[in-house]
Amino acid sequence: MGWLRDETGLEKNAANYVPLTPLSHLRRGALVFPNRAAVVYGDRQWTYGEYHARVTRLASALAQAGVNPGDVVATLLPNIPAQSEAAFAVPACGAVLNTINTRLDTGTISYILDHGQAKVLLVDSQFLPAAMTAIADMEGPAPLVVEVPDPVAGVPEIGDQIDYETFLDAGDPDFDWIMPADEWESIALNYTSGTTGRPKGVVYHHRGAYLATMGTPITWEMNLHPRYLQIVPLFHCNGWTHTWMLPVVGGTAVCCRDITAKAIYDAIADHGVTHFGGAPIVLNMLVNARDEDRRPFDHIVKVKTAGAPPPAATLAAVEPLGFDVMQVYGLTETYGPATECTWKPWRWDDLPAEDRYTIKARTGVLMPFMEEVLAMDPETMTPVPWDGETQGEIMFRGNCVMKGYLRNPRATREAFAGGWFHSGDIAFQHEDGYLKIADRAKDIIISGGENVSSVEVEGVLMHHPAVMLCAVVAKPDDTWGEVPCAFVELKDGRAVTEAELIAFARERLAGFKTPKQVIFGELPKTSTGKIQKFELRKRFG
Repeated sequence: MGWLRDETGLEKNAANYVPLTPLSHLRRGALVFPNRAAVVYGDRQWTYGEYHARVTRLASALAQAGVNPGDVVATLLPNIPAQSEAAFAVPACGAVLNTINTRLDTGTISYILDHGQAKVLLVDSQFLPAAMTAIADMEGPAPLVVEVPDPVAGVPEIGDQIDYETFLDAGDPDFDWIMPADEWESIALNYTSGTTGRPKGVVYHHRGAYLATMGTPITWEMNLHPRYLQIVPLFHCNGWTHTWMLPVVGGTAVCCRDITAKAIYDAIADHGVTHFGGAPIVLNMLVNARDEDRRPFDHIVKVKTAGAPPPAATLAAVEPLGFDVMQVYGLTETYGPATECTWKPWRWDDLPAEDRYTIKARTGVLMPFMEEVLAMDPETMTPVPWDGETQGEIMFRGNCVMKGYLRNPRATREAFAGGWFHSGDIAFQHEDGYLKIADRAKDIIISGGENVSSVEVEGVLMHHPAVMLCAVVAKPDDTWGEVPCAFVELKDGRAVTEAELIAFARERLAGFKTPKQVIFGELPKTSTGKIQKFELRKRFG
């Protein structure tokens, strides 16, 4: 199919075929936009020429430190310039980038460093104590630690490790980037939130990263030179690939370490931010900002939001403030957002406000780099009817689906059963094909954009000597979208207060995983003793 009868002499060669990689974007950006701002942080700014030079020296320094192609370089950093530089420098020396969630507990960080076999760890000074505790608990070889202080945010160097600027200065400014020979080579390793047991290592390839960066600006209506506020953590799906994308359009990455309403309004007013992504909690921040934190601006800011769909009331409140919001959906396994609620003005602009915002909260349709995204019957592996009510599991096929899970062939086979990636999320499709998530499989709670496993939280609570049974479900929250709420049945003759049980969990879990409320009483069960979580959810309406 698709071949001429005689293809003699039409083979791939170095002139007509180059493996796709987002590394090409920054090399081009340095050539085409050498004097334009590439990165801004506080009152500091780096042009594309300077950005490219720093990335080159970092790539060289990593190679000099013994990082070989195929090795893993990990980061434990907030959204500061070093994190953006690592996004390009690590693959530029042939290595694989592993951005670690700064909110994780030390035990999970230790596991990730061990499982990924990191050779080097770039770590912000604020997180250095946690990193060193995690490294001390590793079973395998410890990585070389490079400390990254942040003078802009007033975070000074505190350790005896080599500091980032010294490490970078030792790099060769003429280092020749190691470009992939095959676009299927791995570019990034991202760990899931551990919704079932240990987190799984999701592996991205250069091809998928490249295609995501080319498709996103098209549907987001990005013109040349957007100014993008880095709110999405770069440890979440490599910032939804947006950092790799910006050089395509000569855009500016405005770094944002601490996400507050004031920081967002200041970035828009002072740096002309035009785009950003974030969880619905960010929208709530903007709506509920104090008057003294607000700043006027005279342009529309385009926003992509993902996580628990924002309530129509939130969209109705935030858009008049100057924000054009698009709901997107995806997973770590799909490089971040893979569907979006593409707006059709000729159909929906004239609808009543309530109807418009209800449509805007849909999960949406596939983005350009995906081949198919459908609600499927997992038993028959056929699409469910597009009737707005028949539910199925969201499944994906396309170039921005992960390679698989690192050293976990069983989980990879299960995820790709039947030739589709199984998301585990339940949805229906409207007659126009737009998906709408109806429920989350495996009781995942999405709190402020972070995935929380009810099973993990329940496992911790069950260790308390007073707890006989417990069930954790999502409770709606105006700030975080959802928060974990624990229903607990106590052992006879034992007692514990809500505050004590929350403190018990907090000592063993990351803050966002800790229950925000504990309700005591007998749990509803089936005749076989299975806890009926749907009955518990009903209590929240």
